[in-house]
Amino acid sequence: MTQRGEPPSPQENDGDQPIVFIVDDDASMRRALTNLFESVGLKVEAFGSAPQLLHAKPPEVPSCLVLDIRLPGASGLDLQSDLAKANIHTPIIFITGHGDIPMTVRAMKSGAIDFLTKPVRDQDILDAVQAAIERDRKRRDLNRTVSTVRSRFESLSSRERDVLSLVTAGLMNKQVAAQLGLAEITVKIYRGQIMRKMGAKSLADLVRMSEALGIGSNKPDAQT
Repeated sequence: MTQRGEPPSPQENDGDQPIVFIVDDDASMRRALTNLFESVGLKVEAFGSAPQLLHAKPPEVPSCLVLDIRLPGASGLDLQSDLAKANIHTPIIFITGHGDIPMTVRAMKSGAIDFLTKPVRDQDILDAVQAAIERDRKRRDLNRTVSTVRSRFESLSSRERDVLSLVTAGLMNKQVAAQLGLAEITVKIYRGQIMRKMGAKSLADLVRMSEALGIGSNKPDAQT
């Protein structure tokens, strides 16, 4: 990998442009990786140790972390564990010149995207970074969707939530009415209100929303 220039200092990210974080105590490797990623239009922030990254602000855009497994002080594996404990789920690509099977297994079981051995081929690391950023983008999109659905769910009344839970568990209006001691026409009214508030176009939409929130998955015993 060609060695060029110093990595840029941490900077504000523009819009939704993805960013690659690098943590490696080898300055020449940081320079090489920084130049490689910038050559394909990616923003980069490079650090020489784990504490430097931990003190940085977590990204609000799709991102990934290219991480040397052997670092001064806390290792790359320790940093992976610290990020998980902090509920930071940035995808990690490990690179190392000293990898072994147990180390690889531990990293992958803890959620690493890839484990590459130095010297790393440019295309291999670029492919891994693109895959990691795409995974992070999908995760963020899903989290935003769930957050929107949860906000809509919280706008429902207690009775509407009861009806939603039973309807998405597979009960018919008559069965829901029996469960809740309501008239069937009242259940139909509640269903209409729920569909409107949740922004659901169909029962299938409503079921998918409920599954995302973890409700309505168990069908209770219906009364006759």
